[in-house]
Amino acid sequence: MNNLINEKAAAAILDVSPGTLSVWRSTGRYALPFVKVGRKVRYRVSDLERWIERREHTSTPAREGVAK
Repeated sequence: MNNLINEKAAAAILDVSPGTLSVWRSTGRYALPFVKVGRKVRYRVSDLERWIERREHTSTPAREGVAK
């Protein structure tokens, strides 16, 4: 089993607050995998790394209505 870390440690890796992770989980805003162990929430470090890699961009897409 991959290393499971708590919400505070996961938030530190992603540079967000634990509250932000809670909102993301409850709203489904991002498909960030997590594990429930009873009432506790845990994250796999490998899942966090994979999620970060999928969000890598080389440029920002042009937005509609924004002057170039």
